[in-house]
Amino acid sequence: MTIQSGINKITRRNFLALAGGTVGMAALASMGVPASFIENNLEIDLDKIDHQENEADVLVIGGGMAGLFAAVKAHDAGAKVMLVSKGSLGSSGQTPFAKGIFAYDKDLTNVSLDEFVDQVSRSAIGTNNPVYTKQMAEHSLARVTDLREWGFFDSPLYNNSFNKPIKERNIPVMERITITHLIKENDRIAGAAGFSVDEEKVHFFNAKSVILCTGAGGFKPNGFPICDLTHDGTVMAYNIGAKVTGKEWNDGHPGQSINAASCFDGWHGMFERKPGLTSVEIHHDLGVDMNYMAYMNGNPLQMGPPGMNNQKGSTGGPYRPEEFSRKEPPGGDNKPPGREQPKEGGAPPGMGGTVVGGSSAGMSIHKSEGLVPINDKCESTIPGLYAAGDALGSYMAGAIYTQIGSSLAGSAVQGAVAAEAAAKYSKYIEFQNISKNVMNKIEEEILAPLKRDAGYSPAWVTQTLQGIMIPNFVLYIKKESMLKAALAYIEELRDHHMPMLKAADMHELRLAHETRNMILSAEMKLKASIMRTESRCSHYRLDYPDMDNENWQAWINIYKGSDETMQFEKQPFDSWPNGKRIIV
Repeated sequence: MTIQSGINKITRRNFLALAGGTVGMAALASMGVPASFIENNLEIDLDKIDHQENEADVLVIGGGMAGLFAAVKAHDAGAKVMLVSKGSLGSSGQTPFAKGIFAYDKDLTNVSLDEFVDQVSRSAIGTNNPVYTKQMAEHSLARVTDLREWGFFDSPLYNNSFNKPIKERNIPVMERITITHLIKENDRIAGAAGFSVDEEKVHFFNAKSVILCTGAGGFKPNGFPICDLTHDGTVMAYNIGAKVTGKEWNDGHPGQSINAASCFDGWHGMFERKPGLTSVEIHHDLGVDMNYMAYMNGNPLQMGPPGMNNQKGSTGGPYRPEEFSRKEPPGGDNKPPGREQPKEGGAPPGMGGTVVGGSSAGMSIHKSEGLVPINDKCESTIPGLYAAGDALGSYMAGAIYTQIGSSLAGSAVQGAVAAEAAAKYSKYIEFQNISKNVMNKIEEEILAPLKRDAGYSPAWVTQTLQGIMIPNFVLYIKKESMLKAALAYIEELRDHHMPMLKAADMHELRLAHETRNMILSAEMKLKASIMRTESRCSHYRLDYPDMDNENWQAWINIYKGSDETMQFEKQPFDSWPNGKRIIV
């Protein structure tokens, strides 16, 4: 192996000799080799890495709310099911944090189902898919009934209630498995592959259908519980040709100004409370209003409940429909008896109101990013591949947060809908054979960071990515010059650093694959943000501050072209990807 930097070359032997200590690192720096590029001190025996093959009609990837219902309802529909999770069942992604779940009950509200959908559509300024909005509300009460039977509302912790229906059905669950690849054969899904963090083992899953319940993702920001969500499902699906969407939108959850990096300090009120029901209360929240005020006025910001702007002196900025401007805190007189109203927006629970932004940096609004659905069955553009929850770009609420508790309810509803569709699909097809050559190639790609003699630490590359993407003037308050400048750096990470990520053990191998996914998602976010030359909901362009209804009544879909480059297209708000009208 030869390492080259600029015009200087050193042999592997010289590199290893130089890299042994501080003097060696100084010598490397003098030769143009960055100090962040270091020897890989492998801590495992590559020759002892084993592989295991698994089989299921329906493979569910993800152990949160969507994954739970996907596994249970697919089993109940007659399919042989297996659930695989990067974390633990009931403790994955944002599910442990979500404590408000919406249930539409016509007997407890004077808002009809059609009126609810219309209000969400007005708040979302047309960015929502009303089919998924109505589906969520229509089936939410049934899913809450299921959860109540399983004991979901009895504890702040969800592992026991999630395990109850899984164990009753003897559904196999494999935890702490990082899935890195989806496998496609003959233009349809054939399975997936990944590795165990706890064992030195690569796993292959042959499946008739796959349901991605992998959540959304961020750039591992501090202060909000999304550190293990890194756009895994989106990137895996993109890599086999699926269309994905929603990358220009931003989630505006803040953090507290004191100990801003401490997720538990800022949000412990959510982690420690038992879940409760929320009622109809349409908002227009968690966009980039706070980011705009900070950009114009500086910090600190004093914020009340979501939608209530206590900061004086700023004009312009993100547009909020007047009917959704708050005059009082949430949970007013229309709250039905016995219903809690968890405050998921605004300042973190128990905080006096001084906040900082960026705590959920890299994440879009719930249900607005992920795989593009081709119908109301959570089906993607790849036959046999489904997605649910935050892994599906269903635009259930559009590009803004419209209903407290709808995210958790939507994950439950979509998990069940995808399950029934995947189970039905699996009845009429045969398993696709995954050849040994394909398996060998995928295993090489999975283990590549372990086999590098030297490379970039995923932690260092992630920190570099955060420094590029998270600043307020890049990710939130956007303008073309800064977006293009950031893109140049991200493309450098993609082309030069991503292929040279190293890993010393199975945990760092997970970090390497997560870092890769975040780099590709960052490229998607920047390019989609450049493409949308308007401001709408949670996407704000300082150089295009107004809505453009003539050119931008459309979502942006992203897919990999035949030349392997990232391609973009518009999908009108009122149409499915095939051009057929969306009819509620």
